Amino acid sequence: MNEWDKKAIKNIQTAPQPADGFIRLSGPLEHDNIVNGDGLRAVIWTQGCPNHCKGCQNPETWDFAGGFEIEIKEICDRLSKFPGQAGVTFCGGEPFVQPKACKEIADWVRKNLGWNVWSFSGFKYEQIKAAGGDAWEFLKSLDALIDGPFILSQKDLGLKYRGSKNQRLLHLKLGTGEILSQE
Repeated sequence: MNEWDKKAIKNIQTAPQPADGFIRLSGPLEHDNIVNGDGLRAVIWTQGCPNHCKGCQNPETWDFAGGFEIEIKEICDRLSKFPGQAGVTFCGGEPFVQPKACKEIADWVRKNLGWNVWSFSGFKYEQIKAAGGDAWEFLKSLDALIDGPFILSQKDLGLKYRGSKNQRLLHLKLGTGEILSQE
C-alpha cells in the first residue's frame, strides 16, 4: 500500500462526524438534476473534504466546519416531496467522510421511495474497501460509485458523469459492494 492510499484510509476513518441523526451539507437539496447520474435525480451536497483536488469545482465544500447541519429526518421529508426522480446522488464535499449519515439516507430512499442510489467520491473504491467500517457499509448500499480524485491534467469534458480520465463509473452489486461493471 502506498502513502497516498494510507493517507486516504486515515482520512476516511478519522474525519469529524456530525451528531447522530444529522448530516452536514454545503447547500440545499437539488431535484430534477440530469448531470449526476442516470435519469432525473435528487442531489445531496455534503460538506467537508480532505482531498482538496486542484481544479475542484466545489472548493467551498472542503471546510469540515462549513455549511450547515440538518436532521436526517428533515432531509428524508424533503426528498419525499420531489416527484418523478429516478434516484439520489451524493456529491460533495466528500460523502465518504459522513458515511453513517449518508447510508441512513440511502437506505431510507431505497425503502420508502424506491430510488436507486449513486455517490461520487474522491477516494478510490479500493481505499474505501480498505477503510472498512461505516464507509464500506455505505458503499454496499450504492448502485453506482464514481470514484477517484479529480486530476486537472486529466480533465476531459467528454466523459459521462466524470471530470477526469482517472475516475471510474462503477456499477455495484447492492448489499455486497462487488463491482459488476466499469465505465
